[in-house]
Amino acid sequence: MAITLDDIRRPIEGNLDEFEQFVRANFGKTGGPLVDDMLDYILSSRGKSLRPIVVMLVAGATSPTGNSGKRTMLAAMLVEMIHVASLVHDDVIDESDMRRGRPSVNARWQSRNAVLIGDYIFAKIMHIGLLSGQYDLVTQITKAMSSLCEGELTQSDHATKLDTSRRHYFDIIDKKTAALFAACGSMGAMSVGASSERVEAMHTFGKMLGIAFQIVDDILDYIPNNNTGKPASNDLRERKITLPLIEVLERISEEEKEEILHHLPLCAESDESVAFIQQKVAEHRGVELAQQTVQAYLQQAMSALSLCEDTPHRDSLLALCEFVMERDK
Repeated sequence: MAITLDDIRRPIEGNLDEFEQFVRANFGKTGGPLVDDMLDYILSSRGKSLRPIVVMLVAGATSPTGNSGKRTMLAAMLVEMIHVASLVHDDVIDESDMRRGRPSVNARWQSRNAVLIGDYIFAKIMHIGLLSGQYDLVTQITKAMSSLCEGELTQSDHATKLDTSRRHYFDIIDKKTAALFAACGSMGAMSVGASSERVEAMHTFGKMLGIAFQIVDDILDYIPNNNTGKPASNDLRERKITLPLIEVLERISEEEKEEILHHLPLCAESDESVAFIQQKVAEHRGVELAQQTVQAYLQQAMSALSLCEDTPHRDSLLALCEFVMERDK
């Protein structure tokens, strides 16, 4: 029977209700009708809230009592709202009109306002974190924020040049995705006063989980009729070379490689070019090879949990690894 998010969330069900109230209390009415409307729209379509779930599960798994408090709620809100703001900005950059089956913020309020509300969320998160005096948590999240921006710029540069190698790819996803998951792990442990050894182990857990999560996301782009809410082959249409294609490019002749790289910039307008590259990836087992890499990273994530006692929180973190491997959205 497949693992579900409900299974994973079970040890922290009460914490999640408290978390939602905490977020709304900090990002509720501001007195400005446009800001209020935009924030309400953004908060009501946040998706799986996977990152705060990781924070709370790690806190429970590394706490001497299995309990967590306000510091954990703050850590969870920091990572969630940074992620939310980054998605708003991503949609502007990618000129996306839809997000999770609804009009994106930029489609509904124009790109200028979308950029500003994303900036507003970033600024307010920093204000809340600094006002609370939790400088260790703020240091972690600001480091993840700078990594995220650097990763986005690096990806854009390589997409323009069509020269993304395996080394470039893993550098990009380490900064764009894994850095924030790593912060989830370390901040969850720090929020309950865990030892430095456990904080480092949970940082490793988050990083390995984040890398695996992003590779699966890139694999799903090659799966027709996926459930991600984004059209299949979206990465190809944006000239992004991800792991399933890298696995192929590393194994074929220079002539075949040149042919694929000829079609890649045409994918934005040509369904035939998209189909050509999809076929090449299928022929050379690019998806299957990428899935093997996912399994290797998830194994490292699970190994990092060996420092935690056998508790429901730890069991849920192990189940989360299985969920990432099996997810289709």
